Amino acid sequence: MLIQARNLKKYYKKVRAVDGVDLEVREGEILGILGPNGAGKSTTISMISSLVRPDEGEILYRDKDIIKYPQYIRKILGLVPQEVALYPDLSARENLTFFGRLYGLRGKELNRRMNEVLDLLGLNGRSGDSIKNYSGGMKRRVNIGAALLHHPELLIMDEPTVGIDPQSRSHILKTVKELSSRGMTVIYTSHYMEEVEFLCHRIYIMDYGKIIASGTKDELRDMVSRDNTVELQIDTVTERFIGDLKRNIHVKHINVEGSRIFLAVDRDYNILSHIFHTSEKSGVNLQSVQIKKPTLEDVFLHLTGRGLRD
Repeated sequence: MLIQARNLKKYYKKVRAVDGVDLEVREGEILGILGPNGAGKSTTISMISSLVRPDEGEILYRDKDIIKYPQYIRKILGLVPQEVALYPDLSARENLTFFGRLYGLRGKELNRRMNEVLDLLGLNGRSGDSIKNYSGGMKRRVNIGAALLHHPELLIMDEPTVGIDPQSRSHILKTVKELSSRGMTVIYTSHYMEEVEFLCHRIYIMDYGKIIASGTKDELRDMVSRDNTVELQIDTVTERFIGDLKRNIHVKHINVEGSRIFLAVDRDYNILSHIFHTSEKSGVNLQSVQIKKPTLEDVFLHLTGRGLRD
């Protein structure tokens, strides 16, 4: 296990920002921490990265106590903070030069790593421009680049796509996937459930300082239902068509609303061929088919009774 956190607690006066969190990070995975603003995500990763000392609990990196010996984690860590931490009057290359030297990089090695990082982030063409002239998305990409210069073993990213344009957001998500394919371990916090669903191998869901659920995407979805909802739009509902659908053992429930039919179907079963065959046999004109899987938003609603962004 790369990182183990046990019973982490952090209080700010009477506020329990983190309240008994247990968390494990496996080597080479993208671990998502999902939750609304104020859930305790940033405080948790600040403790893991040794920036904030927990009031209770322990954090181990490869079985080494990093609360007592933070130098163990700092040597292998790349941290992308929620707020952009760059010098606005310097260019991207000048910023990376500064941070690279803090990591001990010099000369040809520093230039090589800067070029690799700028290429990865799609910024080589404007690397000489001042940061203050960059868009929000470009600034965040340089912010990520500063955390990658020294080839960190663990990259922690705290809501790196907040408030940026869709193109930069897409580029950042693809970059995280690319880093993972190269073997880097990533902790990714977000309140955007679609990002976490797209990126992460395992997910912890946080609310009010506690972990309320954890697992793979499928394991979390199973907490809501093992069924997909299939919505059919047809021209005319016939008893024969409904009867044929009901006879399929994988169809657990059917609800008809006007010209729309909703099926609850076992998630592991491919229902489409049966629907197309049945509609053709019954003489029904099938206008549209939508398959809706349970989402992490559904899981959060199921666990808390409210939406993720409430």
